[in-house]
Amino acid sequence: MNNHTVPVPSPAALPSVGRREPERSEGDRSATGGKAGKDSIVHPDPEVVAQAKRRRFTAEYKQRILVESDQAKGSGGIGALLRREGLYSSLLATWRREREAGVLQALTPQKRGPKSKRDPIQEETSKLRRENERLTEQLRKAEMVIDVQKKVAALLGWPIATPGPEEKS
Repeated sequence: MNNHTVPVPSPAALPSVGRREPERSEGDRSATGGKAGKDSIVHPDPEVVAQAKRRRFTAEYKQRILVESDQAKGSGGIGALLRREGLYSSLLATWRREREAGVLQALTPQKRGPKSKRDPIQEETSKLRRENERLTEQLRKAEMVIDVQKKVAALLGWPIATPGPEEKS
C-alpha cells in the first residue's frame, strides 16, 4: 500500500478563471436578498413560464413577418426580427414555402391531431332520421288517444264533428 498524496495548490496559486462579476455571499444570491421578514418582496423568475402553451400564428401575422423579413435582408436585420418576435428561422422557411405554394389557406394554423373520420352530412342525416322516427311514434300515440276519445264519445252519445275533405289540410 502506497501512501502517495497529491499536493493541492493553494487557491491563490490557481489561475484565475475569468468571471464577469465578483463572488457573492449566499444572502446576495438568494431571491430574498438575505432579508427574511414581512417587508421582503419575492419576484418570480421572468424566464420561467408557469404553463407552456403552444403558439398559433394567424395568416395575417405570418404574412406581416414574411414581408418584414423580405425588407430586412442584410446586416442582421432578419436575426433582429426573429429575436424581437421570438421566432426560429425554420418557421420563416416553412412560411415562405407555404407562401410560394400560393395558398393563403396554407398559412392559416391547422388543427392538430388525427383528422375526424365522421362525415357531417351523414351525421345530419342520421340525426334527422332519429327525429323523424320519434315524431312518427308520437303521432301514432296521439292517433290512438284520439281514437279512444272518439269511441268514448260514441258510447256516451256525444257527437264529434269530423272535418270534411275541404277542411283537412
